Amino acid sequence: MNCLKASAIVLSLALVSSIAFAVSQLNVSNFSANNLDDWDSKSFVGKTEYSLVAEDGRDALRAHSDGTASGLGKKLKIDLTKTPYLNWSWKVDNRLAGLDEQSKSGDDYVARLYVVKSGGALIWKTRALNYVWSSNQSKETSWPNAFQPKNAAMLAVRGVEDDTGVWVSEKRNVREDLKRAFGKDFKIIDAVALMTDTDNSGLKASALYGDIYFTAQ
Repeated sequence: MNCLKASAIVLSLALVSSIAFAVSQLNVSNFSANNLDDWDSKSFVGKTEYSLVAEDGRDALRAHSDGTASGLGKKLKIDLTKTPYLNWSWKVDNRLAGLDEQSKSGDDYVARLYVVKSGGALIWKTRALNYVWSSNQSKETSWPNAFQPKNAAMLAVRGVEDDTGVWVSEKRNVREDLKRAFGKDFKIIDAVALMTDTDNSGLKASALYGDIYFTAQ
């Protein structure tokens, strides 16, 4: 085999490997590289402070809310038939004690990460699944959002059993979670967002978010 052919084979294998990796993992955020590109801010009540920081020996996104509610969102289509697993890490500094998170007055979360299936022009068909670090619900508890019960569902990935001040890594099968929440098999989602909010309670909350990515398994 001549050197030209050998080089071509090596290059082909490298390309195949690269394509396989691209399919098996899709990065959503790159907070660890101090990068907030393509993340848009959306304010509901005031502005939650978001900043890229070096803390606990890692680079991450810090969020601090003082009676505010604004989030960061990123539009991108995710094919859940190929990469259904959402991976991320997070840490909360405190709980929001005494809130009924299933009520409008208690719809606040120290940390939440959510996926969105857009309804396009038919906005009433939009669906959002919120993965939350609950201050008062048990882990794996789910409930309709207090403000948009038909369009948004809440799922306590972490709850009252979990310690604050500790980094935790998560992996969720979004396709299966969406099916359980809304009774429909969504094969594509259109956006990922995160938010730390305390506008309803007027309390303070702080959290850290690590990198976010989708994987095949």
